[in-house]
Amino acid sequence: MSRIGKKAVAVPAGVTVTIDGQTVTVKGPKGQLSWTVAEEIEVKQEGAELQLSKRVDSTRAQAMWGLSRTLVSNMVVGVTQGFEQTLELVGVGYRAAMKGQALSMQLGFSHDVDVPPPAGITFATPKQTEIKISGIDKQAVGEIASKIRRLRPPEPYKGKGVRYAGEKVRRKEGKKK
Repeated sequence: MSRIGKKAVAVPAGVTVTIDGQTVTVKGPKGQLSWTVAEEIEVKQEGAELQLSKRVDSTRAQAMWGLSRTLVSNMVVGVTQGFEQTLELVGVGYRAAMKGQALSMQLGFSHDVDVPPPAGITFATPKQTEIKISGIDKQAVGEIASKIRRLRPPEPYKGKGVRYAGEKVRRKEGKKK
């Protein structure tokens, strides 16, 4: 039994939820998101709460129940507060700067790496070695952060590269004489 799926999703004031068949649309102060829930899951709005339940008792319905509840909850949080991911650049000469809306980084290559922001995502560079990625869609924020990290992942000997804020990099010992 899913303990996550049982929990109701609280809808704060200023957020409107529209349920059209299997499509759930959430509109709030930061924007609008919509997602189509799996056929096995039923979504009901009861006052200021959304309740998700299984229509059939199958393995797939059990798996989709908790997932659907979490995704709907992330949409509500996204349109009210938004999501943010922070990346750190570690290494001599590694830095980031904004070129208009795009992010331009020097990562030890012979050229600068420019990353244009996808729709709904904004970049910010408070420091030369820090990148803040923000948006209302949690999946899109995480995906672009992962793509930027993949450009130069942290290496195990010196720890140079792009890493998530607070990420611990396992270091290896160098060769011995």
